[in-house]
Amino acid sequence: MSGSTFGKVFQLTTFGESHGPAIGGIIQGCPSGLSINLANIQRALDRRKPGLTAASSPRKEQDLVRILSGIYEGKTLGTPIGFVIENRDVQSKDYETFKESYRPSHADYSYDQKYGHRDPRGGGRSSARETACRVVAGALAEQILEKVGVRFSCYVTQIGPFKMEQEGFYPTEVIEESIVRCPSPDASQQMVQHIDNVKGEGDTLGGCIRGIIEGVPAGLGEPVFDKLHASLGKAMLSINAVKGFEIGSGFNAASMKGSEHNDLFEKDFTTKTNFSGGIQGGISNGMPISFRVAFKPVATLMQKQTTVSKKGELLTLDPKGRHDVCVVPRAVPIVQAMAALVILDAYLENKTLNFN
Repeated sequence: MSGSTFGKVFQLTTFGESHGPAIGGIIQGCPSGLSINLANIQRALDRRKPGLTAASSPRKEQDLVRILSGIYEGKTLGTPIGFVIENRDVQSKDYETFKESYRPSHADYSYDQKYGHRDPRGGGRSSARETACRVVAGALAEQILEKVGVRFSCYVTQIGPFKMEQEGFYPTEVIEESIVRCPSPDASQQMVQHIDNVKGEGDTLGGCIRGIIEGVPAGLGEPVFDKLHASLGKAMLSINAVKGFEIGSGFNAASMKGSEHNDLFEKDFTTKTNFSGGIQGGISNGMPISFRVAFKPVATLMQKQTTVSKKGELLTLDPKGRHDVCVVPRAVPIVQAMAALVILDAYLENKTLNFN
């Protein structure tokens, strides 16, 4: 069973629970001799950590990554890269009441049904805290991909009913100017105000993230079951709270005619449009890869809700703890990390099949 391992050539295995001593991971399949900037990995991790804005959980974790193996004098050794991130700011007492009951729309009940035993503190293994490990591996993968010209742009396009109008490739520094990581100043302001209003009601919000990857060489991805967009979809749907994924034109394609949707070739093998989202037949075509990820509202409300105990008795939950009002801004580096893992894995797999 390998439910905690992602990738075929460039593999990440994560471990740990939200309120355990630490979380961490092991990266296998990383080529040797590559220069790695550890400070940039830490910067990516800093983008994900809680407590940075009023929209996020007030949990104050330093989220300092410690590399245990696989990198020496700033270069990869080709051996497994092990790392840990200590959990320091835990308040497990807030979860005592959840030992014998199931929170609505959480993984409490399903984990009990699968394992017969679970760690209720902060959600245990089902907590989004695990995604910090993905950000570490994704930041490393992104540095490797930079060497072959691959670039990423991931940002918030929607929170609740508020959406940005003009989407495109935005650099990270522009995205980071907004506390909700939306590069449209007007939409960003609306989102921030809406989050503040909903927080006052003890409620939560969802939203969408756009991902654009430029410089991906044509020919990545496998036919039939391991199509590149299928791998991206699996990666994104493995992120906590994700409920939807679409590539290129996505669900809008259902209302278009073929004459409208076809991406016509130019002489240089680019296409006039990019409704395919940079992938055709499951294989990259050299155009920018464009996808969108939808997140549900946070399941923990600061409102009383009805639920059941382990014995099936109806009861009322009065939630406690430190939780995000909207996870979408914090999820931006997670989406970017998972995209980097998919593209690097496909790139390295292609190298094993093609000597060109």
